[in-house]
Amino acid sequence: MKRSQKELFIEEFADRIRSAPVFYLTDFSGLDVKSMTRLRDRLHEAGAEYTVVKNRLVVRVLEDIDADFPDISEYLKGPTGVVIAESDVVSPARALTEFAKENGDRPVFKIGVMREALVEEEKFVRLAKLPPREQLLAELAGALEAPMSLFAMALESKIQETAGLLDALREKKSEEA
Repeated sequence: MKRSQKELFIEEFADRIRSAPVFYLTDFSGLDVKSMTRLRDRLHEAGAEYTVVKNRLVVRVLEDIDADFPDISEYLKGPTGVVIAESDVVSPARALTEFAKENGDRPVFKIGVMREALVEEEKFVRLAKLPPREQLLAELAGALEAPMSLFAMALESKIQETAGLLDALREKKSEEA
């Protein structure tokens, strides 16, 4: 890669890292080209991009970015692939975990960075086990709907009770007159 190409790559890579809610570093050793292609396809479906990057370029990009990223230089040893999520944090983690299970635990998760905080393997595994965003939203809507419907029924019963009292009062007044 020529110097001008490296500078362009670094600039584009830095922009993607800056705009991403999370990125994960992996060790892809042991995966052949066909497997790497399948991994890229699976991550693309999950809303992420997989890029193989030289470790020193990752260090340079993180130094160039103004954000306060934690020091991840200890994880930048050996072959490194970077998973950059476009919007969703969970789907790429799930896709990466499922792919690794199917392919002899390859690629190996190294570390992740989410909003300038480290995502270690334990947190990564928990993220991968979360249900999809749509399911979480549906569960939240269901949880909010039950109390609201009970509240609406309570209000309706009070309105009916008030209407009944008003009818009884009107009948009593008409009898007295």
